[in-house]
Parts: sequence; C-alpha cells; structure tokens
Amino acid sequence: MGLTGKQRRKLRALGHHLSPVVQVGAQGVTAAVVAATEQALYDHELVKAKIAEGPEDRHEAAEHLARSTGAELAQLLGRTALLFKPREKDSKIRLDG
Repeated sequence: MGLTGKQRRKLRALGHHLSPVVQVGAQGVTAAVVAATEQALYDHELVKAKIAEGPEDRHEAAEHLARSTGAELAQLLGRTALLFKPREKDSKIRLDG
C-alpha cells in the first residue's frame, strides 16, 4: 500500500490521543503478539503498540509486527509504534480526502 507523507501526518494526528493496546514483550514479536495485534487492528484500524527491549531492536520489531499483520507502520516514536490497517469494508478512516 505505502503511505504518503500527508497520509502519515493524518494518521499521527488521529493516533495522538490513543493509548497502547498491544505490548511486545522481552520475547519479541511472537505469534500471540501478532494475533492480538491483528484483532486490535480489525477492531480499531489504528493502534499503538509498545515495544519492550528484546531480541530485536525497536525498528526491527515494529517492521516485523507491521509485516506480520499486513499493516502499515505510520510512526515509530521512541518505543511506541503506530500501526494502520484499513478494514476491507466499513472503514472508518479515510485517507483520500
């Protein structure tokens, strides 16, 4: 999909007030973390994930989580990643206008 700068800006603004709903623990990005993130993305479309120190650095863990869930990494600020995956239908977040 790939996000433009303008789309990333909009997602950052929408995600600013959100609290992290997924935590990546010391074991890194596990199957359970991927499953929890997929469910959160299905429910909310835009979620924050908190990344603890683990086997991967924060950049690798954020990219791995985004790749595993089919989401776009909208932002990585410190140890907090903002992930976006629009629903196939009935998406609440519109990036085209």
